[in-house]
This record gives sequence, C-alpha cells and structure tokens, in this order.
Amino acid sequence: MPSSKNVVFDIVGTLVSYDVLFDAIDEQMGDRLRAEGIKPTLLGYTWIEVAEREYTYLSISGQYRSFVTCFELLFWRMLHMAGISEPRRFATEKDLEFIMKRYGNMGLRPGAAECVTKLREAGYTVWAFTAGDLARVGGYFANAGLEWPAENLLSCDTQGIGKPDLRAYQPLLEQLSQHGRPWFAAGHMWDVSAARCAGYKSAYCSIWEKEPIPELFGEMDVMAETLPEMADKIIAAQ
Repeated sequence: MPSSKNVVFDIVGTLVSYDVLFDAIDEQMGDRLRAEGIKPTLLGYTWIEVAEREYTYLSISGQYRSFVTCFELLFWRMLHMAGISEPRRFATEKDLEFIMKRYGNMGLRPGAAECVTKLREAGYTVWAFTAGDLARVGGYFANAGLEWPAENLLSCDTQGIGKPDLRAYQPLLEQLSQHGRPWFAAGHMWDVSAARCAGYKSAYCSIWEKEPIPELFGEMDVMAETLPEMADKIIAAQ
C-alpha cells in the first residue's frame, strides 16, 4: 500500500550508470574504434540516444518493442553511421554478445543507494518506472545489494507504451495520487519534464546530462547536481 509520500524514479541513466557499458565497448573494440577515429564512449552514447529515439517512435506509432531489443538490433547501424563502411566485417556477433552481457550488469551511480535510503528513512515509498525490462533492472538492484520490492518496480513493457508518452505515466500517477501528489525523479530532463506535464511533482539531477537546459524543458520543482542532494531537496520541499 503506497504511503502519503511517494517518489517514482527513472532507473537507467538516473540511478544506474552507463559506465560499465562504455567500458565494455572500450575493452572489446576500443583499439579498432580509435584506429577509425571513433571514441568508444561517444559511440556508446550515440547508440543509447538513437535506441531511445527508435524505441519512442515505434511506441508512438503503435509498434512497441522493448528497449533492449531496439538497442541490440541497432548495433550494426550505429557502426555504419560512425563511418564504418562494412560493420559486419569490422565487428562480430561475439563483440555484440560481450557488450550486451555487460549491459545487463551495469551498476548504480555514486550516491544512488544513499539517495534511496534518505527518502525511505524520511517516510517515502520509492518506486521504479523504467523503459527497461523488469528482470534486467531488478538485477541491477540485486547486484548492488539495494533492496527493491518487486511490487514497486514497473516497466513500460507492461503497458506497451514508452516514455515520454504522457499515457505511460498515468496509471501509476492515478494510483499514487490517491495518497497525495507524487514526485517523479530522473536524470533525463525530457523524462522528468514529461512526468511534470502528466501531473507529477518534478525532481531533476544533472549527474548524467550535466546541462539541464531549462530554456528547452522548463524549471523543475527540484534541481540538484547529485542524487543525495536531490533526495534532501525533495524531503525539504514536502
């Protein structure tokens, strides 16, 4: 049963870092990529961003596919767009398998566990609402030793509607709003600004994007540079 104080978190990119993914690309393909003038981290970032776009476009056109499916299948296209003329000669299925396995074992960001603990100790029920699949995202928490009840972990896969479609945020918002207006917290400005439009109170942490760009997305109710600071500001604003 939700309490009167609830915070819904985006997970991948917010509480979970992409560093393991970037390191996997570098470990498996870094020398080959750098020989072509391609930075492994930039390839990884671009791959994530393009996958988010295609995932969203498929969702809004009624052709929902899971994010991890989009991400994996776009690998060869990303190499082509990075300037590799023959991606399937340049890289192998084993390269992709190695990277995807590491992708399934990414870790928490600095301060993530402290952030969640602060909120729980202040009486908040903490929720996860992710575009990722439940097994993989649940594994991130389990591997980090951060307890997360299964009933408080939700995925866009269940509805077949991807964020930032406002309809994606509505079911949990309606459930939690019976107990007071909930917060939505994210490290993606597009995500938290959409949640704000849907009706949540908004909390943004710049730990991932660095530049909030309020000129594009607007000002959020809470803005912070670290996850623990964001928790403190949410608690203070209640």
